[in-house]
Amino acid sequence: MTKRGIKRTLVGLVVSDRMDKTVVVRVERLVKDPRYEKFVRHYSRFMAHDEANACSVGDRVQIIEHRPLSKRKRWKVQTMLESAAGGQ
Repeated sequence: MTKRGIKRTLVGLVVSDRMDKTVVVRVERLVKDPRYEKFVRHYSRFMAHDEANACSVGDRVQIIEHRPLSKRKRWKVQTMLESAAGGQ
């Protein structure tokens, strides 16, 4: 068995769950402004595959790189870290 490399994982917030088996996850990162030396938030949106349709808007999830599943889907929901319902 050969190693295939380490897949990237990101943590983000689900901002849309309207599609079937797909969620949109917003990932936030802090970037230091070169001139003012102040940290600025940058956001990226990723389409992620959610096989069980378990995620809803507001959930905090961990996504992992995956083979292309559609035109814009290259990530898969690995685990749900925090539910938006507050543990209900």
